[in-house]
Amino acid sequence: MVGRLKSNLDIVNDCDRFPYYENDPSRYMDTISSLYSFYHAEDESVNPSGYMLDWVVKRMPWNEKWSVDHEKKTVRPQLKNLATGANYAQALTRLIEETVLIAKEKESFKVLKGWRNELYPVTGLSSEISMERAGSALFGINSYGVHLTAYTQGEDGMQIWVPRRQAHKSTYGGMLDNTVAGGISFGETAIDSLVREAEEEASFSEDLIRKHAKLCGTVSYFMIRDERAGGELGLLQPECQFVYDLELDPEVIPKPNDDEVEDFQLWSIEKVQTALAEDQFKPNCALILLDFFVRHGIITPDNEKDYVEIVSRLHRKLPFPTKG
Repeated sequence: MVGRLKSNLDIVNDCDRFPYYENDPSRYMDTISSLYSFYHAEDESVNPSGYMLDWVVKRMPWNEKWSVDHEKKTVRPQLKNLATGANYAQALTRLIEETVLIAKEKESFKVLKGWRNELYPVTGLSSEISMERAGSALFGINSYGVHLTAYTQGEDGMQIWVPRRQAHKSTYGGMLDNTVAGGISFGETAIDSLVREAEEEASFSEDLIRKHAKLCGTVSYFMIRDERAGGELGLLQPECQFVYDLELDPEVIPKPNDDEVEDFQLWSIEKVQTALAEDQFKPNCALILLDFFVRHGIITPDNEKDYVEIVSRLHRKLPFPTKG
């Protein structure tokens, strides 16, 4: 049975959950004061690369190469005398890997049961650091992805190809998704990631994506993970998604090419909007669709009273260094 239908602003709030100082200074300060700042360098002038929860810091198996200051609530590597430049980035990558692997072996965190053998970048240095994707939410670093909305235009108007995630997936199992979506791995460009994901998830050819997928900007938000994400509750996940549109001819039909997706359905705009209001979409995918609707004139100031708030919230400035 469907509960209360969500407004578009409710949909944004469900994904972009980290408090804003402007909206609630007291809640924001209470939240910030409870977190540890994760730094990629010993230099105190650099900005943090992530926020870590108190209990995560206390449970993580740090060694003598880490400096954990419980009074200042900071976590920093101590590698200055061991490496510099690119060597420093490599040394820190190894240190993070060793630490997270020990945590995995000790079963310190449920989220590490979803180990991907896939590296995510830790932005902030010219020579990027990387860490295992499954551990990224423990350190609260920015993560990056690509999301593509494939659609058709015909006698029935605009229609969107909507996949349903396999029910057995540990994260957001059974929920609706964007046509193609996935994380950008360390050393990978956005378009190369999209080509890979599009072939794996929808059987789209590289030629189709490189010639016809249109980059339309980014969507960014700051998630606080809930039970649908799998693993521990409350982990912090700031994200930036590179957003693409792909108009397809009617004869081009996406087909699952791995075990990520059950099937694809071609839905009208009205049906997609209903499913959004019924909370059927993965939260960040819902934001991508709201962005699509704004850009295509489906959501306008005339039909959405929270238009300005929604548009601004789709492009949150993240508190940590970002990549181009």
